[in-house]
Amino acid sequence: MPRSIWKGAISFGLVTIPIKLYSATEEKDVSFRQVHPEDGGRIKYRRVCEKCDQEIPFAEIAKGYETADGRMVILEKEDFDALPLTTTKSVEVVQFVAEDEVDPTYFAKTYFLEADGPGVKPYVLLRDALIQSGQSAVVKVALRSREAIALIRPKDGVLLMHTMLWPDELRDGAFAAPPAEVTVSEAEVDMARSFIDALSGEFDPSQFTDAYREAIEELVKSKLDGVELPVEAEAPEEAEVVDLVAALRASVEAAKKRREGAEEKKAM
Repeated sequence: MPRSIWKGAISFGLVTIPIKLYSATEEKDVSFRQVHPEDGGRIKYRRVCEKCDQEIPFAEIAKGYETADGRMVILEKEDFDALPLTTTKSVEVVQFVAEDEVDPTYFAKTYFLEADGPGVKPYVLLRDALIQSGQSAVVKVALRSREAIALIRPKDGVLLMHTMLWPDELRDGAFAAPPAEVTVSEAEVDMARSFIDALSGEFDPSQFTDAYREAIEELVKSKLDGVELPVEAEAPEEAEVVDLVAALRASVEAAKKRREGAEEKKAM
């Protein structure tokens, strides 16, 4: 069982729900070491003070806040503990909204909420009330040395909490929008919708795999075993798209064949 990373309570009106917080995700990216290629030794970094050139142990490193005019303010643990935040050990419900009202761009990280001790019954109360009302709870919470807004929603009998970015942390993407004078025809849109229909279905994340991670693991194994990897044929270069309708029509046919092949493979 994973270890909880935070303990506190949800303030649901005058009802208090003691909870434990667990990370709901773990990244399984390929991990590399920085090494000296001649002998395989790991590269280490020294924490050195830029003023006195002395190496500073991690336990003696303090947090400093640099102001706009270049002055440095040293902050101690006691300073953080004394911050006047009501959310340091409390998850404060501030609003209820429909889940689809929140743009997924805001979501940062997902956590499991577990009822702690006497919190089981009020936990179930909040969970069932959210399910029946079709609402999610917008909350404020302080985690990892920062305050955040978050969304609590029920899923598979558990309450999930998605921490969210603040509005000023989202970049304006207007620069990426195509020029307004660029338009497409109804025939092109219809064919694009046909392609969407050909690939539409229920989302099943288990059918997807990380091909890059698998390829790296295979490469590492081949090097350990002293065996050359088989050379794969190069993919043919794609021709420049001139006729969007013709390209989409071909895409629809390819998608249909791929789906038929996948269904035949699943039936075997």
